[in-house]
Amino acid sequence: MAPRFLAAAAVLALAAGLTACGSSPTESTTPEAPAATALTVWIMRDSMSDTLLSTFERDFEAARQGVTLDIQIQEWDGIGQKVTSALASNDAPDVIEVGNTQVAEYAASGGVKDLTDKVAELQGADWLPGLADPGKIDGRQYGIPWYAANRVVIYNKDLFDKAGVAPPTTRDEWIDVTTKLNADGNQGIYLPGQNWYTLAGFIWDEGGDLAVNEGGTWKGGLDSPQALAGIDFYKKLQALGEGPKDSDEANPPQADVFAKGNVAQLISAPGGAVAIEKANPELAGKLGFFPIPGKTAATPGAVFTGGSDLIVPEASKNPDLAYEVIKALAGEKFQTDMAKEMSYVPNRVSLGGVLTSEGASAMAKGAANGHATPNSANWAAVEAKNVIKEYMTTYLTGTDGPAEAAKASQVIADILNTKS
Repeated sequence: MAPRFLAAAAVLALAAGLTACGSSPTESTTPEAPAATALTVWIMRDSMSDTLLSTFERDFEAARQGVTLDIQIQEWDGIGQKVTSALASNDAPDVIEVGNTQVAEYAASGGVKDLTDKVAELQGADWLPGLADPGKIDGRQYGIPWYAANRVVIYNKDLFDKAGVAPPTTRDEWIDVTTKLNADGNQGIYLPGQNWYTLAGFIWDEGGDLAVNEGGTWKGGLDSPQALAGIDFYKKLQALGEGPKDSDEANPPQADVFAKGNVAQLISAPGGAVAIEKANPELAGKLGFFPIPGKTAATPGAVFTGGSDLIVPEASKNPDLAYEVIKALAGEKFQTDMAKEMSYVPNRVSLGGVLTSEGASAMAKGAANGHATPNSANWAAVEAKNVIKEYMTTYLTGTDGPAEAAKASQVIADILNTKS
């Protein structure tokens, strides 16, 4: 739990208005209408509201004579293969929304346009690092950040008041507060054993990573001292609730568990509150939000920055206009409108202040310390094999955690170093 002018038509219009030498002054000099240019844009299902997209389409077309947008909504199911096929074809769309961690895989195909020379114009120095970094491969920017979302802590205000505690701002405070909440039949926190995005944040806080590239060779990072410190903190926090050690947030749905009313905290994107209130309407208005605490109060805890980037296929027949679409979607006006309507974190750090709801504000604060998964085209295979999830269960239930960390690190290295 984004995204994100070479007016050829105008040039044609001017050229059409020129008359041949020796023409009669009575001949018409009215310029011909420019040839229509249709741009195809793929947007993922439910990424944006119909209102946002229709307004953008109207404004973009109004500013460019003869240009029309064909915004096509795509389904997440099977999108990877569909995008891969499109990039390899001669009939690709002009702009595609892709998950930020997918850019490396698509760029490896050679079918994505290098937009490095546009970064400065798009104010790339202000981009959220966790959203922008996955779009950069070998120092070249292929994916332009569109929108972000990251996890926060959702808490039950009634249970916090009953325990006489306030939202913590450091990890040590978090353990103390959660211990006090874990009383009178209540769970201090519901944290399943395989919430690996949360674990990644703890590892990043310690200065470690899931994997590192050393001289062109990947090395798994779960067995580093920093990563072991991160999972030790996870284990300590997870023990202050009754979350299963062998499943993730979806099994059972953690919103349903929280909705029972005896869970004080869970880690989720702010939108998880909607599912909680739907399951138990009596909790409406009783939910609060705060950023995942960091090691010190000065910096919120590190978080995985999920979201979407925008890419231009090499096969686009209108690359200059495609860039204009991206420029507008990644620009301040659309980013501000999007943040207000969708409660997404904008692609720029400086725009975080436009988020005013409690949940969105907490998310924006956490996004400032956002990170991404290792930038490898093979990372998707690590996730598909559940390497980190299975390792977490073994670590939480076994007796030799460091040995299990070393095994999991080797599996990650083997996958990332596999040549396609």
